[in-house]
Amino acid sequence: SHPPAAMFGIAAVRTWIEPVVAGSQLASAFYDTGLLMVVKNYYNETTPTSPSHTLQDAQQKAVSNFYIIYNLVLGLSPLLSAYGLSKLGDKVHRKIPICFPLFGYLVSRSLLLLLILLNWPIEVMYGAAAFHGLTGGFTTLWAGVMALGSLGSSVSRRSLRLIVIELVYGLAGFLGSMASGYLFVGFSDRYREGTVLVGCSIACYAFCLLYSIFVLKVPKTAASCLAKAKSTGDGDDQLPDSTGASENSSSSESIDLAPVSPSKLTIAMLFAGAILYDLAVVGAMNVLPLFLLKEPLSWSSVEIGYGNAAGYVIFITSFLGVFVFSKYFKDTTMIMIGMASFSTGILIMAFVQWTFLFYIARAVMLFALIPLPTIRSMLSKHVEGSSYGKVFVLLQLSLVITGVATSTIYNKIYQSTLNWYSGFCFILSFLFGCLSLLPISIVAFKQRSTTGSLQILTD
Repeated sequence: SHPPAAMFGIAAVRTWIEPVVAGSQLASAFYDTGLLMVVKNYYNETTPTSPSHTLQDAQQKAVSNFYIIYNLVLGLSPLLSAYGLSKLGDKVHRKIPICFPLFGYLVSRSLLLLLILLNWPIEVMYGAAAFHGLTGGFTTLWAGVMALGSLGSSVSRRSLRLIVIELVYGLAGFLGSMASGYLFVGFSDRYREGTVLVGCSIACYAFCLLYSIFVLKVPKTAASCLAKAKSTGDGDDQLPDSTGASENSSSSESIDLAPVSPSKLTIAMLFAGAILYDLAVVGAMNVLPLFLLKEPLSWSSVEIGYGNAAGYVIFITSFLGVFVFSKYFKDTTMIMIGMASFSTGILIMAFVQWTFLFYIARAVMLFALIPLPTIRSMLSKHVEGSSYGKVFVLLQLSLVITGVATSTIYNKIYQSTLNWYSGFCFILSFLFGCLSLLPISIVAFKQRSTTGSLQILTD
């Protein structure tokens, strides 16, 4: 009996998507710091000499303009492939929307390494971003990860399952960010700055791709497990409600297999809440690195790494939040707690003049990660497992389109307000964060009124 049990344990471990999430995010944290510092160094060398404050402003605008184009290409190119790849994932094989983007990551990150070694122009990274996007990008990869995570979990524990994946993502990002600054400058006496950092990123992506192709297995859905049990069991042809015992024993499966069909208003409000919240977060996070590079903070690569690591701590605190709150609150309440947490923290960020105040603002955002995975969880409870990929990629595409527009607009606003009030973009994010509470409040009110009606009927 031992070998079959051991084989079952190995098979279960092979369904874990966490190694891919951890490896790809570790690689991404290395790459993000590397790209920012390479771009900064490039414009340090190419920006004409002028008085100190004017030079810094010119560098800020040059870096900002680079990221406007880079983020536009990075965000728009997946629109051509993401839905098709996710549909193939639903119909052909669940690994397709995971392996294709990982291959794109591997090639595009290799181009940054070649840029460093061969002194290529920085515009090469626009081509890297385009290739990355055309192979699916983060949009397709994350939708594929969420689909696998949802397939391997029950309805009652899905919010916790998805936040666990986010936790692994955050912990890997934290470790990567902590190490990235040191890896960028630590070997500069023997290699060009950034060579070792980007090399480590490429190695992590290579591991993720090989793991996804040769090790990862798609988890069985609740539907297939129940069908198999019925085909091998005896006397299962009776109706589920023929006896009280059978009704109770099959209750959890029936919840998993028969998703509730909510009103279009509920789905629309969940999408609206996610888009408004993502607008607030993406806008603020896009200008934050530029804000940290300029006076009065003027952070180095090591301090940038620490700052990014502080941002990843919210993955831990948000996981703990869901773990505790899910026992006492509904999903909508948890979402609103997260939105309020981010909005308050980003308002404090608007007035940051000293390093310690930056970390206070980050500490206030401790539950900022809760909203999006919980919204995904709510959506997954209302669709069939065979449609997870399509639903998640539609949400992700909505967020990407929002993010691309937001990134461009926020960068332009940041440039315009640079000499007036550089924290203005954070105030804008605070306002959008508050607005995102409205559609979720509508969903919460609708759920409460529906529950109240059911109670009246049962009474």
